[in-house]
Amino acid sequence: MYQRFFELSKLPFSMTADPDFLYFTPQHREALAGLTYAMLARKGFMVLTGDAGVGKTTLLTRVLEYSAGSRIEASVVLHPTLSTAEFLEMILLKFGVADIPPSKTQRLAKLHQLLIDADREGRICALAVDEAHKLSLELFEEIRLLGNLERSGQKLMQILLLGQDELADLLNRSDLRQLKQRIAVRYNIDALTDIQVDEYIRYRWQKAGGAQLPFAAETLPFIAQHSRGVPRVVNAICDNALLLAFSYSSRTVQLDHVREACGDLDLRLAAVRQEPAAPPPPAAAPPAPAPPAPSSQPAPAAMETNGLPSLERYYRPSPNQSLFARWAGKLGLAQ
Repeated sequence: MYQRFFELSKLPFSMTADPDFLYFTPQHREALAGLTYAMLARKGFMVLTGDAGVGKTTLLTRVLEYSAGSRIEASVVLHPTLSTAEFLEMILLKFGVADIPPSKTQRLAKLHQLLIDADREGRICALAVDEAHKLSLELFEEIRLLGNLERSGQKLMQILLLGQDELADLLNRSDLRQLKQRIAVRYNIDALTDIQVDEYIRYRWQKAGGAQLPFAAETLPFIAQHSRGVPRVVNAICDNALLLAFSYSSRTVQLDHVREACGDLDLRLAAVRQEPAAPPPPAAAPPAPAPPAPSSQPAPAAMETNGLPSLERYYRPSPNQSLFARWAGKLGLAQ
């Protein structure tokens, strides 16, 4: 409704997975490059985890979009709460097989032959299972066995499991250790930082054809707090706030519009990210000893958080990018 009012070519904050609107953090770049490489190199099992709404499905769409010109044919299962027979049927249907055999044995034989034929023709078959944290233990075992299909010393099917953080806990179960041991590539996508939320909103606005960002400056940190950095929630807040501004014929999205949008979405203050409280001032201490003599040793490295150097690692291109991140830029995967 507000698209023409704000002179946009398309809606900037749609809730559907649109790879054209994928905002790349360093984690997204490395996951995109790493997963694409793993498929092309026939590494076998891959895992991508992250909280709900951080962009896993959108990233998968981008991987498959790029891979479409690289001999990769994909079967994407979006609803994994199936029986083993239904799961095999879904895989075959997604690979374009119309005449599905009635028995599980025949379905396995047909899938195996399909994979062999594709391998002979130089094509790579990939299976992507979204919402993999909802898979039953029986289906996890079925998927592990599918990963055993090989020919000429290489995997016939590349298998990517996408799921929420619970998937990592599932893979740590002792009865899934054989599957976990086969995972060749594994990535996790975190929520956006406050700075990344600001950049994310501006990026999507520009991709939708917008010129001047209509959000008042004070609304951006408010959106970051109430969304907890989850892109899907950012989209919901921004979309509703723009609709409210349009209903009031306002060219600027004010804080009141964002507050009302958050209220309509039941995003309560309890969900807001809180900064840790400042510690009480220390008691008076005796005078400190004289500082030691200057050392010729080099200064210590910058503080790291979870093995990654500072928050700059997340919202700006790192000067020391990983191999996969550099590869992504070189091939234009993360444009």
